[in-house]
Amino acid sequence: MASAAIKSAVSSLGQSRLFTIFKIKELRQKVFITFLFLAIYRIGFHVPLPMINQIEMSKKMRGSDEGLLGLISMFSGGSLSQSTIFGLGIMPYISASIIFQLLASVYPPLEKLQKEGEAGRKKINEYTRYATVGICFIQAWFWVTYISKPSAEGGMGLSYEGYSGFWYVLNSILLMTTGTVFLMWIGEQIDEYGVGNGISLLIMAGIIARIPDATYSLLFERGQLKPSVFTLGGSSTGGDVGLEKIIVLLLLFVGVVVAIIAITKGQRRIPTQSAKHVRGRRVYGGTRQFLPLRVNQAGVMPVIFASSLLLIPVFAFKWVAQVFNANWAYDLSYSFERQGYLYNIFYILLIYFFCYFWTAITFNPKDMANNLKDYGSFIPGYRPGKRTADYLEKVIMRITYVGAAFLAVVAIIPSIISAALEVNYTVASFYGGTGLLIVISVALDLVQKINSHLVMRNYQGLTDD
Repeated sequence: MASAAIKSAVSSLGQSRLFTIFKIKELRQKVFITFLFLAIYRIGFHVPLPMINQIEMSKKMRGSDEGLLGLISMFSGGSLSQSTIFGLGIMPYISASIIFQLLASVYPPLEKLQKEGEAGRKKINEYTRYATVGICFIQAWFWVTYISKPSAEGGMGLSYEGYSGFWYVLNSILLMTTGTVFLMWIGEQIDEYGVGNGISLLIMAGIIARIPDATYSLLFERGQLKPSVFTLGGSSTGGDVGLEKIIVLLLLFVGVVVAIIAITKGQRRIPTQSAKHVRGRRVYGGTRQFLPLRVNQAGVMPVIFASSLLLIPVFAFKWVAQVFNANWAYDLSYSFERQGYLYNIFYILLIYFFCYFWTAITFNPKDMANNLKDYGSFIPGYRPGKRTADYLEKVIMRITYVGAAFLAVVAIIPSIISAALEVNYTVASFYGGTGLLIVISVALDLVQKINSHLVMRNYQGLTDD
C-alpha cells in the first residue's frame, strides 16, 4: 500500500505543471542557461577590488544599506557598500537606456532611427552601450576617488598604504567599468539564449540575495536567535523585535504581495468593435474585442526616477553644510538621507510627476486611435480619429492617477514600517516596498514568458485553470 502511495505521488509530480518545464528540451536549456548566468553574476559580486581594505570598508559602511546608498544598490543589482568589481551593478546601463529612450521622443534623428524597425533599434542599442561605458567611467572615478582619498582630504581613506596613486585608482576604475559592461553582456545573453528579461533578472537576483541577510539581522544576533522573538513586546533593549512585530511583518508581506499582483495585472478594458464588411453573401468583421490599458502603465520606472533625483538634495545640502557651516542644511541633508517626513513628501510628488511623464512618452492616444482606424475598429459611442484619441487620453489620465497612488504607497511603506514598528530599515524595505514591487513584477513577466513557451507546444500554462 505504501508503494502504491509512492507511485501515485511520483506520478502526480511527473504530471505537475512545474515539472513540465523540464520536459521540453529547448525550454529546459533556456532555464539552465539563465541560472548559469545568474550564478556567474553572484560569484563576481564577491570579487573585491585589489587596492581597497575590505575589513575597514565593511566597518565604515556598516548600516549604509539603510539610506539612499542601499536604495541605489537595490535598483542597480550591485552594492556600493562593498568595493567589488560589480559594485556599480547594472544601473549605468539602465541610466543610458532611459536617456536614449527620452531623447528618442524629443530628438528627431533618434526618433527617425527608432521608427526604422529592427535596424534602428540595433543602432540605438549600440549608442546605449557606448554611453554606458562613459557613465560607468565617470561614476567609478568619483566613487573610487572618494573611498581611496585620505580622510584629511575629504575621502574615506580605505585604500592600502601605498596603493592610492593614480595608476591604482585608474586600475580600479577600469575594473568596475569592465564589471558593469560584463553584466550588460550577461543580460543580453539571457535575453537571447535564456528566458526572461536579462537586466530585470539581474536586479531581481540582487534584491533576493539581500533578503537572507535582512532576515538574519531581524531574528539573530551574534549567531544566536534573539529571545525577544518568542515574547510579546520584545525586551527592554531598543531594536529588539517581539512576536507581535514578526506577525505584523508577515501579514504585511502577504498583503503587499497580493496588492502588487492585483495592480500589476489590473487592466482597464475598453470595448472595441470591428466594422462589418459584406463580400458577396458573406459578412466579415463585426466582432467585439477589448483594448487593455494597464492600471500601472509606467511600471517601476517612476520610483527609480524619483529616488535617483532625490539624491541631488542630499549631496547639495551636505556641500552647503560643509562650506557655510549651516546647521539647517545639515538637518535637511539628514532628513533626505534617512527618508524622513520631508523626503517622503517630495518622493510622492515626484512619483506622480514621473508616472504621468513616463505614460505620456510610452502611450500615445493619437497613434492608438489611428491604429484602430487603420484596422477598421472603433470604440462604440466615439467617432474614429480625434474623438477616440480624446477619450483614450481621458481614460489613461484617470487610471494613471490610481497607478501613481499605488506606487507612492508601496514606495513609502518601508519608511512607515521602520518608524512605526522600530524595525531596521533594511528589513522593512524587503518585506514591503519597492524591492518587493520589482521582484513581483519581474517574476510575473518571467511566468508569462514561460507560459508562452508551454502554450506554443500545446502544454497547459503555469497559471491556467
